[in-house]
Amino acid sequence: MPEAVEAIIDIETLKDWQAAGRPAQLVDVRSATEFATAHVPGAVNIPLEQIERRTADLAANEPVVLICQAGTRARMARALLAESGKDLVVLEGGTAAWLRAGYPAVRSTATRWALERQVRLAAGVLVVVGVLLAVFVSRWWLLLPGFVGCGLAFAGFSGFCPMGEALARMPWNRPYSAKADSHSCNSCCGGK
Repeated sequence: MPEAVEAIIDIETLKDWQAAGRPAQLVDVRSATEFATAHVPGAVNIPLEQIERRTADLAANEPVVLICQAGTRARMARALLAESGKDLVVLEGGTAAWLRAGYPAVRSTATRWALERQVRLAAGVLVVVGVLLAVFVSRWWLLLPGFVGCGLAFAGFSGFCPMGEALARMPWNRPYSAKADSHSCNSCCGGK
């Protein structure tokens, strides 16, 4: 028995579908923060970790186009939903390809980096700084990378990331208002 071919479309095919009025449900499987940063117009957000529990939210009578940043998580979602009976299609290249092609995107935060990426950067910098300070100043600085490691392990087990919560409150991660005056300091600096 031949194996089923994975259904993949490129962004031009999706644009052709949209131009022809072909119905398709666009589902972005990235995190809510990544989705807010930029997503294909008309897409709904169902993060990968929720996708198996939310099959009722997926269209029954039209293709479901799975979208992520570059295609990897969309393929994972398709594999997780393989037994759902839905017509699942992966958008090749994902949101990154959509943006590279210059197509419009919906943006609801001013940040350009996903929160998860910000956490990885902050944790990595803290570990490097802690190790360098331990080498050149005092071994007590090894507590800093140890603390960061414990925090990441706690976040992995509990699903709650204090560093992510703190970063989410930073000015660059706050939603912006489309009504804000683009020339005022309030719109770019979060001032009052």
